[in-house]
Amino acid sequence: MKTIVIYTDGACSGNPGAGGYGVVMLYGTARKELSGGYRKTTNNRMEVLAVIKGLEALKEPCAVKLYSDSKYVVDAIEKGWAKKWRSQGWMRNNKEKASNVDLWERLLALLEIHHVSFIWVKGHADNPENERCDQLARAAIQKNTLENDENYETM
Repeated sequence: MKTIVIYTDGACSGNPGAGGYGVVMLYGTARKELSGGYRKTTNNRMEVLAVIKGLEALKEPCAVKLYSDSKYVVDAIEKGWAKKWRSQGWMRNNKEKASNVDLWERLLALLEIHHVSFIWVKGHADNPENERCDQLARAAIQKNTLENDENYETM
């Protein structure tokens, strides 16, 4: 099984607002960068989507070291929150629905294919690959070809 390193980041201009994601994938000397964005979304949606886009780009099951500056993403997976929300009918507790269910469903499905270790990194702390992901996400926001995040806008 190949071992891949993935860095991810999401960004928003306003929250909600225009949002983007950035992904840096490393395998040996190979490097791939991904980015995209939406007209109206949230920062948390872009953080989760960045992880999804990175994992979806893999062509076969892989061992992945995934670095994210999002506690929302890292804790939801590493502390088992997302699986718990799913087992409770996507409820965080007795009164509160989980957010971004469409994305968590996609991510949990990908985690059944790939063996992923999530590692939190402090954002804007001079980690070159995390900084590059931030640049990619922010550049995506500036494009005039932003897509419609239909699942956000219909919530």
